[in-house]
Amino acid sequence: MSIDADRERLSQARNLEWIGRKLKATEMVTVYREMGTPRDYFIFSALIPPDQIEYILSNEHMNSGDPESMNGMPAAYCPSGESEIKYFRWGVDEDMYGAEPLVIKRWFGGMEENYIEILEEFRLFHNLYHEKETNTYIKIDDAGNKSKIAIVKPDEVQIRCQEIRQFLAIKELYLSRLFVFDEYSTYSLQELGLSEDEPCKFTRQDLIFCRHHYYAVSASLSSFSSYQGFRSASRLRGRRLIEPLPKSKSGLGDFAEEPKYVEFIVDVDDNGDNVYYTCNPYKLSHFPEENAAGKLTLVHFDKQVLDKYYNEPSKYSVEDSMLRCASLWSIKIDNHAPDKVCVFLDELGISLPYAEQEHWRVHNIPPEGGMSKTFYRRMVRGEWASSDQPDHLFKQSHEQLQKACDEHLAWQLLKPLGPGDEYRLKRLRIPVSDEQCDFDDLIQDLQTILIESINVKGLKRLLPEAERVNLKGKRSIEVLGEVLSFHSVEDANHRVSFLQKLQTLRSKGSGHRKGDDYQKIANYFGADSLGQREAFVGILKQALDTVEFLTSVVRSGKLSDKNDAGC
Repeated sequence: MSIDADRERLSQARNLEWIGRKLKATEMVTVYREMGTPRDYFIFSALIPPDQIEYILSNEHMNSGDPESMNGMPAAYCPSGESEIKYFRWGVDEDMYGAEPLVIKRWFGGMEENYIEILEEFRLFHNLYHEKETNTYIKIDDAGNKSKIAIVKPDEVQIRCQEIRQFLAIKELYLSRLFVFDEYSTYSLQELGLSEDEPCKFTRQDLIFCRHHYYAVSASLSSFSSYQGFRSASRLRGRRLIEPLPKSKSGLGDFAEEPKYVEFIVDVDDNGDNVYYTCNPYKLSHFPEENAAGKLTLVHFDKQVLDKYYNEPSKYSVEDSMLRCASLWSIKIDNHAPDKVCVFLDELGISLPYAEQEHWRVHNIPPEGGMSKTFYRRMVRGEWASSDQPDHLFKQSHEQLQKACDEHLAWQLLKPLGPGDEYRLKRLRIPVSDEQCDFDDLIQDLQTILIESINVKGLKRLLPEAERVNLKGKRSIEVLGEVLSFHSVEDANHRVSFLQKLQTLRSKGSGHRKGDDYQKIANYFGADSLGQREAFVGILKQALDTVEFLTSVVRSGKLSDKNDAGC
């Protein structure tokens, strides 16, 4: 490097700027670092009480014991001036120092690999999930959203600022970050225009205190590997304290802020303007007064509100009259209409986290019409009512087929979907629009569920050995057809034909570039006259009929392994 560049580096201007910058809530803060030459950067952290702030940021403390360097190992000893041996969980007298570690360095004398860990209380406070593969810590909020809170590396630990300050709020402590930055140069101080005789520069600004000085690398120092080749250096040493948030911002229990609620469109006034009302369940009643909304006020949304959940089937489950986010939350929904979803106003406030309420607000539409007959019978009259939506019925029938196979075959006619394909059944639905991409994806899903899952091996066992020879080279649909024909199953031909046409639709469409052959098979299903959405409704109904047919065949006993085929 040039003399000017080295002089600038040894001035520590960039390091001073970095350590003194304003920390954003979402910033990952370095709370531990050990980085070697050509720069030696060290950062250690400790939790300290407010009454230690002035002392910890004073000149006289700069050369005394550093609470940030405590190793976190418990100890038992007799404090100076006392006669009784005491236990100290952090290895030091908490009454004297009042400090606690945030990062603990574990070592095992070379018998096992050393490692670094974050204070357990911090991990439990935020209920962090440890992703072992990447050694990161994840926070999952009430809405099911994941945030990376901490990253642990062998020589560095970073934790998000907001979670640090929330923890400090409850602990009523500050975080002290001790930093030591050493910069080296191959030029001498004289060549750099600097002097070792310059007095140390002490700087104090709010919660920052540091000391900066230059020094020459002596012959004795240059014998150490970290100093070899260097003739001068500078050191910036100091502390930067991070203050706690107000307890109301900690998010813990009764310290947390009051929950927030979204206002939704509940009516349209005489002027055609939308009327809004809060979903706060404490402001709703069963018998609302004039100009107020009640618990059972029906709020309407466009059907696209569910796309977010269908597109993340590993996280969400859209079911008949129900939406779930793992076991975090669930909400009753009326999803039995082709173009809208309805929810009771109080359900939005009781069941949905605020972040999800905001998502639903985007899709909120003025009310038109009422709830579906199915939802009315279930929620108002308390009756059992089956869904009339083919996507709901298909999933229910698919489950019934599995149960029938368990009972009558002891093997599955349609093999269960593997981990990489389970989402296909979960996201199967009637598309909201005539988008070609949605149509292609859903056809692919059906093809995987119904055709690629046909248990060819199990079906072949239902035929005599002589008949199995004829199946060589035949595809799964043909094998299914041969087995059903051999066992004299009536009404099988047009179901097999449907599966063949579905396979053609997929192979000529999403499987390849679309051409005339695709257009012919798509038009057969009504894509030209009805549009992709209605065409898929028709396809799904035929798929439902096929699954129900297979279920009835299995239950009839015609495909039992104990048949006259000698299997």
